[in-house]
Amino acid sequence: MVNLMRQQAIAGLKAGDRFECKRTFTRAEVDAFGDLTRDYNPVHYDMSWTQAKGFDGLICHGLLVGAMICEFGGQVGWLATGMNFKFIKPAYIGDTITCAVTILSIEPSGRAEAEAVFANGRNQRIGQAHMTGRLPLPDERKLLQAMVAAGDVSNKLR
Repeated sequence: MVNLMRQQAIAGLKAGDRFECKRTFTRAEVDAFGDLTRDYNPVHYDMSWTQAKGFDGLICHGLLVGAMICEFGGQVGWLATGMNFKFIKPAYIGDTITCAVTILSIEPSGRAEAEAVFANGRNQRIGQAHMTGRLPLPDERKLLQAMVAAGDVSNKLR
């Protein structure tokens, strides 16, 4: 199976390129993220607390949802230098979230800016992010191409 994000990175990215990924978040993922980060805010675990806060159910950690940008970054070889998130609406456990990343600008040095928009299954914008980073330069794209030709063994999304 060809990884389209990685193939596009090898060919060379440009401003306006857009990438999309989807993910349905589970209770097990929320629990694991809470254990990893030690974020045990009751809004993620206790329905009475969640209802008192005015939510319709248990919500995912914002940074768990925000981490969807990592799929884009990992596949294209983006080295992050900055991220700024805005959380607009909650992502509930069981929601399918779409993350759409658009490259805004790329300098000859490889420095780049991008934005991500997160939407739930009802097509409601639930968050956004502005990102800065570095994209692979031509020699690095050749190395990425060689890695893909050799089976891209470190990439579980190949």
